[in-house]
Amino acid sequence: MTQDSSRLTPEAGRQKPPRRLIFVLPVAIFAILAVYFAVGLTKDPSKLESVLINMPVADFQLLAIKGRANPDRTWGLESADFNGTVSLLNVFGSWCIACQVEHPFLMHVKKISDVPVHGIDWREEDPDAGPNWLKRYGDPYTLIGDDPNSKGAISFGVTGAPETFVVDKQGVIRYKHIGPLDQTVWDDVIYPLVVELRKQ
Repeated sequence: MTQDSSRLTPEAGRQKPPRRLIFVLPVAIFAILAVYFAVGLTKDPSKLESVLINMPVADFQLLAIKGRANPDRTWGLESADFNGTVSLLNVFGSWCIACQVEHPFLMHVKKISDVPVHGIDWREEDPDAGPNWLKRYGDPYTLIGDDPNSKGAISFGVTGAPETFVVDKQGVIRYKHIGPLDQTVWDDVIYPLVVELRKQ
């Protein structure tokens, strides 16, 4: 009896990928990823825009850090504090080396400018660490919120410290700077933007 060639077993009907494709596909994927990361490395991280730019600050309330409690205020810092005047929000932590580099300039800003600079003391494991750090290096902040669990940081889309945000009179985030502030950033970007937003 001859075998009916028209009846194919499942194994016979299944096509196997070409052997060449098995070797080429991983190489192609690796090449695409290499290009992606290479492009990313050419970008200045301090200029990466937040997805929350031109969005209102989401509602949050943070308690004051130790030593900064105000009997006339329930919260040390809250989203409502960003309504009515152009202000800055600076994210810092006593654990942050770059924050220590930035801090003398923030003290300088306090002396030369009337722009309110609010602070978020971010992810402190010890509630005394931030207050003690400010006692040692100086306190440049108008209002400060204690944010060990990132409740306020999430409202600004914080990815690290230090980060500084410019918020307009309507409580809308208008600019994000990643990394330490310095005189160049202040003169070329931050202060001109504050002046422009105050006119609106």
